[in-house]
Amino acid sequence: MTFTKICKAFQELTPNELYDMLRLRSEVFVVEQNCVFPDMDDKDQLCHHVLFYNDDKVLVATSRLVPVGVSYPDMMSIGRIVTSQLARGAGVGQELVELSIQECYRLFGKGPIRIGAQLYAKKFYERFGFEQSSEVYDEDGIDHIKMVKQV
Repeated sequence: MTFTKICKAFQELTPNELYDMLRLRSEVFVVEQNCVFPDMDDKDQLCHHVLFYNDDKVLVATSRLVPVGVSYPDMMSIGRIVTSQLARGAGVGQELVELSIQECYRLFGKGPIRIGAQLYAKKFYERFGFEQSSEVYDEDGIDHIKMVKQV
């Protein structure tokens, strides 16, 4: 599978890219995971966004790259990491996280990266050097943990 990979600041997203991103996040987080939460949290405008489009120009994965001071006072973050059902099992999530880490370093400089991970994905994120840094907590009815990747 080949992808067109895009990393843009919020203000650079086209209306179609923004729509695709919000639709995919809604499809997975709200519909598939049955998790009703306010996705519009006033952070997207301060972030860069990674988008993976397949050959059919369908968005299959996205993440948001959050600068220091937006979600955490002392660390940058990667959030809203999502892969569509169409692309799961093909290594897309791994490519997305790898590129998201690289882009964080390019945009914000080398430093620790914090994520809020769903507990079931802990081993997945450990493959990239993330380590659990909190107890399990409930976020919108789903068990989560904080994880940090040190430089």
